[in-house]
Amino acid sequence: MKKIIILLAALTSLIGCDKKEPLSSFALLSQSDGAQKITPISPTENSAFDLEIAIDSTQRFQQMDGFGYTLTGGSAAHIFQMDAVPQDSLLQALFGTQKGALGISYLRLSLGASDLDEFPWSYNDLDSNQEDEDLSAFSLSKDTLYLLPVLKKIKSINPKIQLMSSPWSAPKWMKSNQDSRGGELLKKYYSAYALYFAKYIKAMGEEGIKIDAITIQNEPHHPGNNPSMYMGSTDQAEFIGAHLGPLFEKENIDTKIIIWDHNADEYNYPIEVLNDPEANAYIDGSAFHLYAGSITALSEVHKAFPSKNLYFTEQWTGAPGDFEQDFSWHFEQLMIGAPNNWSKVVLEWNLSNNPQLQPHTDRGGCTRCLGAITIDQNKVIANPSYYVMAHTAPFVRPGAFRIHSTQHDNVPNTAYENEDGSISVLLYNKDEKEHTIRISGLEDFFTFAVPAQSALSVTFSKP
Repeated sequence: MKKIIILLAALTSLIGCDKKEPLSSFALLSQSDGAQKITPISPTENSAFDLEIAIDSTQRFQQMDGFGYTLTGGSAAHIFQMDAVPQDSLLQALFGTQKGALGISYLRLSLGASDLDEFPWSYNDLDSNQEDEDLSAFSLSKDTLYLLPVLKKIKSINPKIQLMSSPWSAPKWMKSNQDSRGGELLKKYYSAYALYFAKYIKAMGEEGIKIDAITIQNEPHHPGNNPSMYMGSTDQAEFIGAHLGPLFEKENIDTKIIIWDHNADEYNYPIEVLNDPEANAYIDGSAFHLYAGSITALSEVHKAFPSKNLYFTEQWTGAPGDFEQDFSWHFEQLMIGAPNNWSKVVLEWNLSNNPQLQPHTDRGGCTRCLGAITIDQNKVIANPSYYVMAHTAPFVRPGAFRIHSTQHDNVPNTAYENEDGSISVLLYNKDEKEHTIRISGLEDFFTFAVPAQSALSVTFSKP
């Protein structure tokens, strides 16, 4: 009998806390050097402390939608090709909401191919010099091979999981260069491309898959990927305001429209789009990556448009992975930094890869993208971004509100009140020394000894 080998044991029977206790805690600790990974720890008996984090649940900020990954076509194929028993065990461990499961609550999909597919494709591919403005040739056929079967299994495990879809490119025949790589969307096809989004959302709905949000273009200022497409801010505003938004309204499509979906260094791009009143009326918010810029740039967009939502939608880990650097950076910058700068979703890049880091497209596809897990037939190995998520998704559930917590330069942190009334705190000790940290503002004080360069995630149950 084949066995699935998966590094999830530390979570298997430990997540959760006894609601019958007047006030209790559950905490996991990971050290960046890997000496401890998602190790359960208890508060110290000693009341002495050298740093305090005070929680105030009366100060509420954004409500969280969830945490997760991108389920690329390649990721779905690796999962689909597993044997039934280990596949089910893996999906339960990743997407289940029972005690011990990771509880991934949000996924990003590629609307058409991404660069982690075997080759570039769209839902409306045609021969050269042809066009199909009515999209009579539209088909989800390639998604039926791997993505849809896996998604349906995930939905059966967690029916409430939310989904965002992002296109890497429009169909080639709609583009200025007639190529999957680079080029721009021709204005004469703006209406056809809006219909492309609408048909996709409706077709996925017919398969039982609700698309909660779409971004207009993955990395619109990176035309060197394959597939990819350049789209300037004025073009994005025109496309939304005059075509996509009105069509969604006419067709009663409630899928959220999200702009930008690229790096934080160009935060003026979403501001420029939101400054367009016609586009603004249809836009839910802006999405960011952090391959350039500072995570604090998200707050600049929030200041300019406080009623619009913010999303963090992608960050890769490069193979072969460096646990010490990857874990510390991703946990501090993304899992703590992004929500502290108003993001309501935090997504790492691809969910899974195989040992050969395939598939990927030619002419720009990512050759070093390391998934959260590596799948080698029925063997599954956890990579750095898995452990980052293990410190986050089980502790901060959909519907949680970020709440006030005392900030320290050397111990960045974030806090939440979950819908069940529990309070969760995520912190990272950046110092070269151990800190004894008291968490206050609850019914009691809790003190934890946190080693240097370590993450602590803790949930407190309320009386």
